[in-house]
Amino acid sequence: MATPIYYIDAFSDKLFSGNPAAVIFSQINDSVLMQNIASENNLSETAFIRKENGKLHIRWFAPSCEIDLCGHATLATAFAYFKYHSDESSNIFEVNSLKHGVLRVHKDNDYYFLDFPKDLLIRKKTSTIIESAIGYKFDHIYRGRDDYLIKLDSERQILNLRPDFLKLKEIDARGLIVTGPGDDCDFVSRCFYPSTGVDEDPVTGSAHTSLVPFWAELTGKKKFKAKQLSSRGGKLFCELEGSRVLIGGKAIEYMKGSINI
Repeated sequence: MATPIYYIDAFSDKLFSGNPAAVIFSQINDSVLMQNIASENNLSETAFIRKENGKLHIRWFAPSCEIDLCGHATLATAFAYFKYHSDESSNIFEVNSLKHGVLRVHKDNDYYFLDFPKDLLIRKKTSTIIESAIGYKFDHIYRGRDDYLIKLDSERQILNLRPDFLKLKEIDARGLIVTGPGDDCDFVSRCFYPSTGVDEDPVTGSAHTSLVPFWAELTGKKKFKAKQLSSRGGKLFCELEGSRVLIGGKAIEYMKGSINI
């Protein structure tokens, strides 16, 4: 059976930048098959969207495991939905997730704004594994829902990081977010997820559910311009609204095709 698939570059309006995601609208809901498809795609995430009882449901798969929450693939899904699957005039895309309830994406001209739950960060004692993996020492680190977060002093330090990914696989979390002040934006970051099969994620929407409340606490601000400093790079416009984080960016279609399964 031929099933449509879309490759979308999220958090960018230029091809070959931002974070690529595969998007599949289908009634597929077999975890083994979904994992095989995601492994074959070999992108940081493949999003599967199916309709049940009149509502859309989403699941996200990295090359080696299912992911609880993925921002860029949700943004990519909204892009494909509005372009190919929406027969309504609404500018709201609403989808149900297994662990985080209803997620919404608001379309505003060429921008798509994720409406995600804010992460709760807990301050922890430093980790010798993380210190060894990235080559810096810390008095403390932060643990969120899925990831550890650490702060460096400058954008240059973050750009120059050369992590030991084998060591990062040993941490008891999905991965590590490293952040610092930006030279021409409010903050920058890089995100490392070797345990999922993705050593460095190009642009990570879900990480900003941790980053935005972190920087809001640090600065007292609620609106931020952010950049992720991977080799592909990406730009995000974020806002803290109570217990929610709005994470905005653009997207561009790279490919529309079909898979045969």
